[in-house]
Amino acid sequence: MVIPPATRLRQLIAEKGIVVAPGVFDGFSARIALDVGFDCIYMTGAGTCASKLGQPDLGFATLNDMREHAEMIANLDIRTPLIADADTGYGGPNMIARTVAQYHRSNVAGLHIEDQIQTKRCGHLGGKQVVPIEVFATRITAAVLERKRLGSDIVIIARTDALQTHDFDEAIRRLKAAIKAGADVAFLEGVTTEDEAREACRLLAPTPVLLNMVEHGATPSWTPEKAKELGFKIIIFPFAAIAPAYEGIRKGLQQIKDTGTTGISVDFTPKKLFTLVGLKEATEIDVAAGGNLYDGV
Repeated sequence: MVIPPATRLRQLIAEKGIVVAPGVFDGFSARIALDVGFDCIYMTGAGTCASKLGQPDLGFATLNDMREHAEMIANLDIRTPLIADADTGYGGPNMIARTVAQYHRSNVAGLHIEDQIQTKRCGHLGGKQVVPIEVFATRITAAVLERKRLGSDIVIIARTDALQTHDFDEAIRRLKAAIKAGADVAFLEGVTTEDEAREACRLLAPTPVLLNMVEHGATPSWTPEKAKELGFKIIIFPFAAIAPAYEGIRKGLQQIKDTGTTGISVDFTPKKLFTLVGLKEATEIDVAAGGNLYDGV
């Protein structure tokens, strides 16, 4: 029997090590992360906006955009839990409850809800604004109540951006309010120093704390080992797939423009691509049903 993804995520968090979740932005990048063998993956909101909508992470994505994308990724392999960005929850308490319900039904293992205003932006851009602490607490309360109503194990992660808009003390105050409201994990966005990171993990203990490892953003580049030493329990790498994809795609397209050839490696065949995204499984289903459509593929 396959363990439900949310239950599996809770098990990973309870173990001694740190949960490492590379950021994926579409089905192909998710398949690659699964093939590499990660125990958990993360659907980045910025990557979803960029790949699905071709837009910056400025609140363009709706609940339907994010849920649809998350459902596709989460169900590629339900043995590997997916943590997904849920932005601000997309409205008041009823909309937040709807968000949790839809993510739960989509097999998402965990989601994070933040305290930015509805017209939010990437956490590593300037000019952010946050809602009052009471509104943030209400958002988390609505999420927790819906989880309980559903009998779900989905992990509720409370994220604050108040470190940039206010100060460290206010950010911790907000996360403590979220924990009191029932959040399972705390997410302090935009940590800037080791001392800040250690103190946050100490003050929020025993609640697990998540580190958002955005390279070249507000936070220094730390490895999972360093993050664990600082006290974090989960580390996500939102740009892990989309940055190399940008570099590789641009290089290939530029080569076509300059030379008329792609320069693609000879071992990257159509069969290799299709094998990575489920050719073997599709063939097995066809054969088990008595078909032979894929003979000779």
